[in-house]
Amino acid sequence: MTIPQEYIKRTSSTIPFGYELEKESDTFLKPIPDQLLALGVATFMIKDEQVSLRDAADWLYQKTGRYISHVGLKTIVDKEKHDK
Repeated sequence: MTIPQEYIKRTSSTIPFGYELEKESDTFLKPIPDQLLALGVATFMIKDEQVSLRDAADWLYQKTGRYISHVGLKTIVDKEKHDK
């Protein structure tokens, strides 16, 4: 089985926001474009201080139907700051 380039390798038991398990393999995660786009918008709004972490987490749940805690969202935002 060949894995498309946009897939990522699973490194823990937790599935990150914006990804789901690949049906044919439990070692790779398939991106969910709508969730990743919404996460990018939420991250931008947080960095731009337009919304709080809690409000952004609530908005993500309403927009995507997938829960993310404000603490989990903070981890993503902080990691993005350090990666740049």
